[in-house]
Amino acid sequence: MIFSELIKKRQSDRAFDPSKAVEKEKLERILEAGRLAPSACNAQPWKFVVVDEMELKNKVADCTSSKVLNMNHFAKQAPVHIIIVEENANFNSNFGGWAKKKHFPHIDIGIAAAQICLAAAAEGLGTCIIGWFDEKKLKKILHIPSGKRALLAIVLGYSTQKTRRKVRKTPEEVISYNTYLPPAEKPNIVEDPFVM
Repeated sequence: MIFSELIKKRQSDRAFDPSKAVEKEKLERILEAGRLAPSACNAQPWKFVVVDEMELKNKVADCTSSKVLNMNHFAKQAPVHIIIVEENANFNSNFGGWAKKKHFPHIDIGIAAAQICLAAAAEGLGTCIIGWFDEKKLKKILHIPSGKRALLAIVLGYSTQKTRRKVRKTPEEVISYNTYLPPAEKPNIVEDPFVM
């Protein structure tokens, strides 16, 4: 599949066929795409906890649902959940993050999640990245150490939704060349020919 077509095909799916299991070979290729994701100073600050056992998967799905806000009830339909746990970064990544006031592991995990979702789309599967969940309960269910953060959950399965048209900002709203300011707002700087 052409990459531009894959980008258009990938979407946040919120309806899955619960009777269709994800083939092991496909899941392994998807996880490999996440494992090979780039990271600051090659720190690879992640662990992917794959939950595909039905009863456990349903408990994990319960952690993502909210009756009050009516959110994420579709998660139980998906046969696979991938929980991304933040691991310690290496010295160079941590030092660079401290120096530049950026937490590189969060950026790295976002990149890995994107690669997982694109790989799933290439395999004919749907995904949805979930950030809203009861982290404390989830960590207890999956025996994730108390000092670790479970940052994202990706639900994965055969989507029953049609591909939707993407509604995005225009290129002019999100892309600029050589300056942040649009041409109409660029400061008019006149150089003084007498200043050396």
